[in-house]
Amino acid sequence: MIKTRFIFNPRSGHNARNPHLLERTRAFIREHSLDADVVPTEGPRHATELARQAVDKGYGLVVAVGGDGTLNEVAAGLLNTSAVLGLIPCGSGNGLGRHLGIPGPGDGAFRTLIEGRARTIDTGEVNGIPFINAMGFGFDAEIAERFNHLKRRGLSAYVRTTLGALFTYRAQSCLIRNGIASLQTTAFLLTVANSDQYGNDCFIAPGAQVDDGQLDLTVIKRANLLNAGPLAVRLFRKTIEGSPSVARLRGAHFSIERTSPGLIHTDGEIHHTAATLEVVVRPRSLRIMTPAM
Repeated sequence: MIKTRFIFNPRSGHNARNPHLLERTRAFIREHSLDADVVPTEGPRHATELARQAVDKGYGLVVAVGGDGTLNEVAAGLLNTSAVLGLIPCGSGNGLGRHLGIPGPGDGAFRTLIEGRARTIDTGEVNGIPFINAMGFGFDAEIAERFNHLKRRGLSAYVRTTLGALFTYRAQSCLIRNGIASLQTTAFLLTVANSDQYGNDCFIAPGAQVDDGQLDLTVIKRANLLNAGPLAVRLFRKTIEGSPSVARLRGAHFSIERTSPGLIHTDGEIHHTAATLEVVVRPRSLRIMTPAM
């Protein structure tokens, strides 16, 4: 029997709204007679510490019960180990979970832990900071920072936050290199993605795969009253690269030179970093439990 640890983020949006999920997790353990414990997080980066402790103690499955931030922290503690990441996606976006077909807590996520299969996927790193699904800067980092301060989240809150900032944010100039090509451009939004979407079926990198040894870069050069609506439609229809306001590159490494230091996000978590960003793929660096095909 695989020794299992559930790392529960009580501050994740769904978890905070659904106090019964913790008891449901414990009931699942009892029902299946699992050799498992449940440990709540107490603050930022605590989940990474708990995951590393689990690896050191021989746990084979470590389950993140929370949103993209919790996923990021738990996965960071499991990179390049034999331990498998389990995911009970309880956040607002759940980009990686949606990409991999991992259902929500009420739709079979717990069942996936015992009936699914372990899949090995790539991860990314920017200036030494790991990301699992996507990193970026520009408008999306601005939105992530605002969104992280909201008391109530969800798709409607995300849309309101986005619209509130849309017409005040200014694009910045950057130079992008991937070892094959270079691109000098303005960047209203720049994302380097491992999977194909942010979450909520908003596809920033259609066609991206999590196990191809590559990362997909999408830059939206400009956004204004004329193109904001069509861009939004394209994001949800998987046709973003058809816009003349969009450029895409693929590669295992990107060097991105901005005009000044500033914000970036990694899986929605905000960091202040240098002007130059070195983004690399870490091939086959994480094992994750996915639904059986």
